[in-house]
Amino acid sequence: MGSNRRLFWGIVDKIEALIDSGIYSPGSRLPPERELAETFKVSRPTIREAIIALEVREKIEVKTGSGVYVLKPVNQLNGSHKQVNAFEVTQARALIEGEVAAIAATTITEDELNRLHQTLVDMEKGQFIAAADKEFHQIIANATRNSAMILSVQNLWKLRSSTPEIIKDYDSVCSKDNSKTLAEHTAIYQALKSGDSTQARFAMHGHFNRLINALFDAVELRALEEIKQKNSEKRGLYSIPTSTEI
Repeated sequence: MGSNRRLFWGIVDKIEALIDSGIYSPGSRLPPERELAETFKVSRPTIREAIIALEVREKIEVKTGSGVYVLKPVNQLNGSHKQVNAFEVTQARALIEGEVAAIAATTITEDELNRLHQTLVDMEKGQFIAAADKEFHQIIANATRNSAMILSVQNLWKLRSSTPEIIKDYDSVCSKDNSKTLAEHTAIYQALKSGDSTQARFAMHGHFNRLINALFDAVELRALEEIKQKNSEKRGLYSIPTSTEI
């Protein structure tokens, strides 16, 4: 059993290496099962197991009656594989940054708290609001002293501006309710200043929950406006003139 598994995973690694090297390029069809079995000198059932594993790894796609095709490399950040939406980004930020805030509550320095407070001052004055918002979250991430956490927050900010759709959704809510954002940031700041991890997590979750609900409201309003616009166009198309000259 152990020998068979090693053999099967060995074939997976070999085919994957051929895909990564470009020998089997994205969009191309893999050789038939019989040919692969002859090439790698293994049984056809072993090839079938390897194909299943490669499909799970999203390296290939099996199309019934057509063959096995090589997929494009997965790249979540630039959206070439699966495009994320604003709701997914916000949920991920809530979960990750909630824990980031909880950790930062026990590690943040006085200097970082001072810089965090300055972002609140800038937001209150209406100065560089977008920059102050980003810096606020970045300071908290840096305060964890955890490189993986810091990178996660940075990558989520990249996703936030990865597609026109996400940018549009965020702009539709972030340009409004600055007073609410300021109040939420202040609550997070106070929790961090007091060293309360539980409250810091709770305040961060509250901040993003409000943002998610605001996103839903904005999307619903936009959809309603689109329906009204279409109905208006149809009304003009199908309306019957009431002129007495007819």
